[in-house]
Amino acid sequence: GHNDERCWITHWHPQREPNGSIVGVNVAAEEITDRKRSEREIRAARDAAEKALHHLQETQASLIEAEKLAALGRLVAGVAHEINSPVGTSLTVASVLEQKCADFAAEAARGKLKRSSLSDFIEVVESASSLLVGNLKRAADLVQSFKQVAVDRSYFDRSAFDLGEVTEQVLSNLRPALPKNNLALEVDCPSGLAMNSYPGPYGQVLTNLFVNAVAHAFPDGKGGTITIRLRASGADRVEILFADDGCGMDRDVLRQAFDPFFTTRRDIGRIGLGLHIVHNIVTNRLGGELHLDSAPGMGTRVRITLPLIAPQRGTDS
Repeated sequence: GHNDERCWITHWHPQREPNGSIVGVNVAAEEITDRKRSEREIRAARDAAEKALHHLQETQASLIEAEKLAALGRLVAGVAHEINSPVGTSLTVASVLEQKCADFAAEAARGKLKRSSLSDFIEVVESASSLLVGNLKRAADLVQSFKQVAVDRSYFDRSAFDLGEVTEQVLSNLRPALPKNNLALEVDCPSGLAMNSYPGPYGQVLTNLFVNAVAHAFPDGKGGTITIRLRASGADRVEILFADDGCGMDRDVLRQAFDPFFTTRRDIGRIGLGLHIVHNIVTNRLGGELHLDSAPGMGTRVRITLPLIAPQRGTDS
């Protein structure tokens, strides 16, 4: 009386004579409809879960690409905005200088050139030259910063080095900035942390973190302490802690800290690429991870974990 599909499993056992000849067969049948139904339901659930996971992975990839494009758009807009100012100023100054040269040449051609006119012209040329040099240098510095953001594959060379020694070498160039900013530096760099990585980009990371701390962590001029500690992390990694006891960051600033062109000190000429460059170098070139922790009045801690052997990239040997 059942119209639905039913499943059975049968067990066949031969009946034998004492001499071994088969005289019959015992057959036992067991209904396994429920078991088969459960198996089908499990397979369907597994297929649905795999499909959902695949869809989630596709969505995640799309979101990542969208965020990359958005970040690229912000970067391009920031580049255009930052470089437009010095280039625009230089163009204005050059236009004024061109007109002044034309007026001076016309006056000289008429034979009415006076000493006062010559003095005024020299003053204009000196002033314009100073403005041009300053603004074009600003533009060149910006271009250099943008090149660092790209983290070019040919950026410095890979080599074997002692992390503590390289850290001390970098800090020797940064220590002169400490007294004038009323800052102290505490360093714990044990020897024997051998790495096969990129000392140049690592030095850039350390320098950018130091400059960022000096510029942002102690705005009231009261000074404070910057701490750098290195230690092994497991058998194949190293941890670098860069901390300060400065003013700290609120949640909104912390969320945007690594965004390109985000800065709280644009009033003093900062362009907001320092921490963005740090993040790019650590996660791309050095193959590491970076964690930022901060709160208002509690200072800032940057914890970097790097592999002792950097990942192979491009034509690295």
